[in-house]
Amino acid sequence: MTNNRAILYEHFSDVEQQRETSTTGIWVFVASEIMFFGALILAFSVYRFSYARAFSEGAQELNAVLGAVNTAVLFTSGLTMSLAAATNKMGAKFPTILLLLVSAILGAVFLAIKGFEYHEDWTKGLFPGEGFHWGGANSPQVQLFFILYFIMTGFHALHLLVGIGLILVIAWLVLRGWIHEEHFMPLEVAGIYWHFVDLVWIFLFTLLYLLGGKV
Repeated sequence: MTNNRAILYEHFSDVEQQRETSTTGIWVFVASEIMFFGALILAFSVYRFSYARAFSEGAQELNAVLGAVNTAVLFTSGLTMSLAAATNKMGAKFPTILLLLVSAILGAVFLAIKGFEYHEDWTKGLFPGEGFHWGGANSPQVQLFFILYFIMTGFHALHLLVGIGLILVIAWLVLRGWIHEEHFMPLEVAGIYWHFVDLVWIFLFTLLYLLGGKV
């Protein structure tokens, strides 16, 4: 333990090295996740070029209004997450907890809206599989669009769910006094992860909702 209440673990020589290691670790993780989502986005882009008409028809079935609302929700959660990191460094314990809880709630709102959108797709017969129903031409290619759509947005939702759990744990640690203005790296790491989830959604929203319907 150092003189400034920052927690120093045995395998680090000083607090600065510990912080740099934590930051490097989360960025390595984010880089691996970028490659994962990047592969999915690349696959979608290739098929989008190959089956332009079918993918355009599929994209036009998406609810762009709900997608835009979710974008605003996730943007706002990113802002409250940044504010939580700032208030924590100021030593404002309860505002930090409040902002963290707001971020988690907004994440849950995003998932609820996405769930409603999934249900809407299901009732329209757009869920891939035996129940998939497409009245027009190019049914296999349109189904491919929705396969990629559900895979990409589903994995994003899973990452967001993990992020919500992480934020709730961080809020509890702030409440217990384990995370504070001198020992803030866990919150900083959670913030980087959360912003990564935000960034992925921006790419997905643009690719699926905004560019998908344009031929």
